[in-house]
Amino acid sequence: MGELSSQTNDFRLSNGRQIYVLGYYLPNFALHLGSFRLNVFAILTKYRVEFLLGLWMTLKLCLFIWPIGIFVGTLLGIAGARWKIVVGIPSKFASFTLSGIPILVFLFWLHYPLQTILDVQIKPFYTAVAALSIVNVLLVSDLIRGVLKDFPKQYIMAARVCGLSTRRTIQSIQLPIIFRQVVPSLLFIQVAMLQATLFASLISVDEIFRIAQRINSEVYRPVEIYTALAVMYLAVCLPLHGLAAWLKARFTRDLSEQ
Repeated sequence: MGELSSQTNDFRLSNGRQIYVLGYYLPNFALHLGSFRLNVFAILTKYRVEFLLGLWMTLKLCLFIWPIGIFVGTLLGIAGARWKIVVGIPSKFASFTLSGIPILVFLFWLHYPLQTILDVQIKPFYTAVAALSIVNVLLVSDLIRGVLKDFPKQYIMAARVCGLSTRRTIQSIQLPIIFRQVVPSLLFIQVAMLQATLFASLISVDEIFRIAQRINSEVYRPVEIYTALAVMYLAVCLPLHGLAAWLKARFTRDLSEQ
């Protein structure tokens, strides 16, 4: 059948073909893995200033996108739940329409065709903020409107039976329950918006993904550079995802009528 050579760590078949056994690969794999880790750490160390500047630009985008999306989206969701025909239906239609357009295409349309039509020139940073804020507003409004729509009516009826005023019912019953239902999903949406900021790199915004591309064009180490980029995204996004998952498990309840 064949014989094993202890000197070369290979198994030679009777037809002369040679197969390397696992003992040959494991030490080399461990060696390459250790070298890979060192290279990633070296890149993060050498280009730490560039990566931090890119991360700051990403977070700067979020400092606009998050408050606009949460505040305006909440107001739009409340208005849509209260005035279903005047506000609710148009906001639903806008959300449905935009859901059929990739974020990147929407961003490019705002950056090129719309500005050409209007004969204006807006900085790419503000174009990215506008595009992602619109997406965030519609996502948040859908969330708020859905939670308000599904809020159990028996809770409000019980409050009325107990003699609570409308204001006291909202403050003591509706707001605390809605807040616990909304916050986890709201965090998930904001993390998705943070990750979507990488599209801004394609219209020349120097966020972290564009910085990684620029570094790679200089040293051409794509494996190590984009691994370092993934590590930075994990460091920012994973705690937020974990917090949202914990809040969802801890506070979110099924409010449907039994």
